[in-house]
Amino acid sequence: MTHTVIVTDSTADIPEELAKKHGIHVVPLRLQFGGESLLDGVEISAKEFYDRLDKATELPTTSQPSPADYVRVYEQIQEEHPGASILSIHISSGLSGTYQSALIAKSMMEENVDLTVVDSLSASYGFGLLVVHAARLASQGMAVEDIVIAVEQLRKERKLYFLVDTLEYLQKGGRIGKAAALFGTLLNIKPILSIDQEGIIYAVEKVRGRNKAVARMIELFKQDLGNIGKINVAVGHTANPATAESFLTELSGHFELEEVVLTNVGSVVGSHVGRGTIAVFIWPA
Repeated sequence: MTHTVIVTDSTADIPEELAKKHGIHVVPLRLQFGGESLLDGVEISAKEFYDRLDKATELPTTSQPSPADYVRVYEQIQEEHPGASILSIHISSGLSGTYQSALIAKSMMEENVDLTVVDSLSASYGFGLLVVHAARLASQGMAVEDIVIAVEQLRKERKLYFLVDTLEYLQKGGRIGKAAALFGTLLNIKPILSIDQEGIIYAVEKVRGRNKAVARMIELFKQDLGNIGKINVAVGHTANPATAESFLTELSGHFELEEVVLTNVGSVVGSHVGRGTIAVFIWPA
């Protein structure tokens, strides 16, 4: 039976217990925050990140793993699983240099290593769910090339929206002007964001008031999915699971929920959207 090991990076926002269950190797990005260099999800938790972000005067910056970081992981896998195939799936190349770094690492490996690197064209659990799906298929002995096809099909079927609670971090990150942020805050504007087919974040709509924004997100999902019946859903939150559970309650009034995952929106996306963000990822059951 074919043995394939799955590798990803910390921006996939896969809950730790889920990554361990499926044997997924997670390579952390690095966070530069207040003069400290911290490994995302290893040396700083999501709760610690958002608590610090609330008080920060300057946004943290992030950097992708180096090619050497990936080489160490790939070589470790080769030592532990001689002859195994490696499938490495990463955050959109339109949002980070992480995928490119993994490609460079591939070029540094010996030619006889069966290593495939995939650009997910997505972020957060929007591709974390693809990674988990890949790991499940790998455990069934599916060949790498077939796993990649299945992952690409799921990416096309999956729908996602981010509801941003404040315009502050979009303004700090240079995504919108200060005047627009101030005006939007006064009007209680809640942007709904998504990721396009090129893997770039874009604004879908701006809705006044959080309750209306939540209702609009559900409307958008209903338009996207039609009469789909059962759905799988993951809700990302900013170290506040109660907000995710509240959204799930609303969603369950419109869809029959099968698999449900609650996870944190990690520091990379979180540094651009801030606390209070809800990220919702839906795919057919």
